[in-house]
Amino acid sequence: MKCPAEIYAASSRPYSGLPDLTYPLHDRDVLVTDCGRICMHRKRVNISTVLAGQRLGIKEVDDGIWIVSFMHYDLGFIDLEQKTLQPPRQPPSAQGCHPCLRYVPLPMSPVRTQPLTITSLPLPMTGTFGCLRPSSR
Repeated sequence: MKCPAEIYAASSRPYSGLPDLTYPLHDRDVLVTDCGRICMHRKRVNISTVLAGQRLGIKEVDDGIWIVSFMHYDLGFIDLEQKTLQPPRQPPSAQGCHPCLRYVPLPMSPVRTQPLTITSLPLPMTGTFGCLRPSSR
C-alpha cells in the first residue's frame, strides 16, 4: 500500500482565491474581523470566525433590521437591538417540515427509503394463507 505522498501530484492550475466580492444590490459591504464580527452603527455583531477576512453585503430591509449576504447566499437577519444574526426565514412550503422525519430508512438498505406515514392506531391484522385483512374487532 502506497502512502499519499507517493502518489500526490500538485495541480497544474494555480489557486487564486475568491474573486473580489461586490454587492451592488446591497446598501453597503462590510469586512468581517479576525474574531468573526462586523461593526454596524458602533455596535459589534457576531457573525462567524469562518468568514473572518471576507466581505459581506448588508441591506436594510426594515427599520433596524438588516439582511446579511455572502456571495449569493443570505446568511440571515441582524436586529441592531439584539445584536445577533438570526437565520433567514423559511419558505412557507418548508415550515413545520423536518427532513429527517419525512423518511425512515429501511432496515436492510441504508440507501433506499420509504415515505413515513403517520396514522392513528393501527388495526389488528389477521393472516390467512399469506393474505392480510383487518380483523373484525
